[in-house]
Amino acid sequence: MTVDSVLSRRMNDLPLLAGIEAGGTKVFVLLGTGPDDAVAELRIPTTTPEETLGSVIDFFATQREAGNVPVAAGIASFGPVELRRDHPRYGFITTTPKPGWSGTDVLGPIRAVLDVPVGFDTDVNGAALGEGRWGAAAGLDSFVYLTVGTGIGGGAVVNGTVAHGVVHAEMGHVAVPRHPDDDFEGRCPFHRSCLEGMASGPAIADRWGTPAQDLAGAELEAAVEMQAWYLAAGLRTIVYVLAPQRVILGGGVAAMPGLMPAVRRALIDTLGGYPGLPEHGSVDFVVPAGLGSLAGPAGALVLADHALNDSAR
Repeated sequence: MTVDSVLSRRMNDLPLLAGIEAGGTKVFVLLGTGPDDAVAELRIPTTTPEETLGSVIDFFATQREAGNVPVAAGIASFGPVELRRDHPRYGFITTTPKPGWSGTDVLGPIRAVLDVPVGFDTDVNGAALGEGRWGAAAGLDSFVYLTVGTGIGGGAVVNGTVAHGVVHAEMGHVAVPRHPDDDFEGRCPFHRSCLEGMASGPAIADRWGTPAQDLAGAELEAAVEMQAWYLAAGLRTIVYVLAPQRVILGGGVAAMPGLMPAVRRALIDTLGGYPGLPEHGSVDFVVPAGLGSLAGPAGALVLADHALNDSAR
């Protein structure tokens, strides 16, 4: 039985899935069968592991009393996280810069309280899956989701499957050349001037002295041009290595006015005519996220669906 046939049967019968997007800033929990079919939700700030996970567990307890019991759950978590299922720390956050969260078992407490199959992956891989099922990549089998916000991260779906290796992809840390007019040293604590270090939200705020959403006039125009230049430089590597059918840009910074067309133009420039595919110049190649802020929790529902499907084999 395919994943899609399992989902179709469940949507007709209306049993619930739980999707948990555990972000570095906030946690978003959905109970439902899709992003437009939620019976309950929870949005809370990400504080300490004990307080945050405790609130999620309390939410499920309250929903159980109301008769809303999921048959499977998915967790799409900020990271880095351990994704090797045979590893003793599978489901843990590892060496995150988020204070207090390094070494936190995210999967274990949720699996213990729900006692159902639970899927686990990164927040950006979850968002990619959500966009692939319901959003801007629906109908495609090879695409990349790149989120640009407090950090930069990416998830790749290749031939219908999220790409995993010994660890998840770290697209935000690919090397990028320095813009000729930029003397900002970079924000990344590990690499300084990688893609995240030069083009994340905090990098924009440090460089221009104000958050991206507050820029206006000539400063906004200059910031958009520089941001597009760096994103295109990172996307050049991603396009050459993964050859996606589409690139989806999400996150708060991706909503800067004029950024999307500027990235498209800059990408064509940096590709330099190679490999010369007309698809790379199409307005359908680099696109905004179709699900917006629901991409992560929707992807967590897909992870729940996968976990239920795997448990039935």
